[in-house]
Amino acid sequence: MFNNAMGLILADNKKISLGELSNPRALSAVPFGGRYRIIDFMLSDMVNSGIKNVGVLTYNKYKSLMDHVGTGAAWSLDRKNDGLHILPPYVNSEATAANVQGDEELTGVLDFLRQSRTTYVIISAANVVLNTTFDDFIKSHEQSGADISVMYNRDGIKFGSPSYILELDDEGFVKDMLYNPPKPTSNKCSLGILVLRRDLLIDIIARQMSHGMTHFGIHSIVKMFDELKVHGFEYGGTALRINNVHSYFKSSMNLLNEGVRNDLFWSGEPIYTKVKDEAPTLYFDNADVKNSIISDGCRIYGKIEESVIFRSVTVSKNTTLKNCVVMQDVHISENCHLENVILDKNAFVRPGVRLVGHPDYPIVIGKGAGI
Repeated sequence: MFNNAMGLILADNKKISLGELSNPRALSAVPFGGRYRIIDFMLSDMVNSGIKNVGVLTYNKYKSLMDHVGTGAAWSLDRKNDGLHILPPYVNSEATAANVQGDEELTGVLDFLRQSRTTYVIISAANVVLNTTFDDFIKSHEQSGADISVMYNRDGIKFGSPSYILELDDEGFVKDMLYNPPKPTSNKCSLGILVLRRDLLIDIIARQMSHGMTHFGIHSIVKMFDELKVHGFEYGGTALRINNVHSYFKSSMNLLNEGVRNDLFWSGEPIYTKVKDEAPTLYFDNADVKNSIISDGCRIYGKIEESVIFRSVTVSKNTTLKNCVVMQDVHISENCHLENVILDKNAFVRPGVRLVGHPDYPIVIGKGAGI
């Protein structure tokens, strides 16, 4: 499989905050699904589509992201030609927050685009989780005669802000786009995935720079429907958006649904991630686990229901977890009860702690915190 396209992933979104979860890391580096990061899904989608040249545009807090993706070896992107490219906001070593010019971010993107020879660019936001290939997307774009195509599904605003609702004409072209409308007249919600010609994207960015614009945004391109032909492409598979803490928690719990899990992991191409060699999980005599995702390297003594447990987590005796997301290397002591709780990496729960959140407002314990 080969597509004459390159990929560009926006690693963060300044309009999206996951509170304690996104404070230490970029949005796309937030752990998800027991062993993955959010960016793993889009990187895998691009590689599975035959794309061999992928740029990741970063803003800040990208150390965790760089540690995870490394050279791109897990996605077969450690290549002599093309491969994975991290595009930091400063394009030269002398640039600092004090003296950097406003167009540094766009200059870095332009340099990356100009070095390629592909016809198309697939651009993706940082907050979408899906398993697809882009063959049909590119084919539909070519057949439509559009300048830009945007992928959408019919989820409406169910994942909360930010939501970009598309209104299409009878031929499927965008005639309006609404941001978080109070009374949406359409349920067609952009997935933040575009395809357009590489030379057109270069022209758009160069024009933005000449008008003093300093930030690269996917939906600022979609807003050009008045002067360019922007076509909508409907995606019918499972797609999860991470727009806030609630949608992150809801999306994580959705993985416990067999249909959602099959759509994301078993019905399409594989989802790749950074490999970590861990021993299998140990379940001790009194362990009781129901409808949960348990990653490798864990030690389970207690009771777990409807939860997503990452690698190397310890759940001690007489401890109960229900509707929880527990990230890597968390230690939960004896006689605890946690319900509707998200625990970030390296957190520590002392004996006898009881935490009960609400499904719409889960309790979030930050990275490395002790409670």
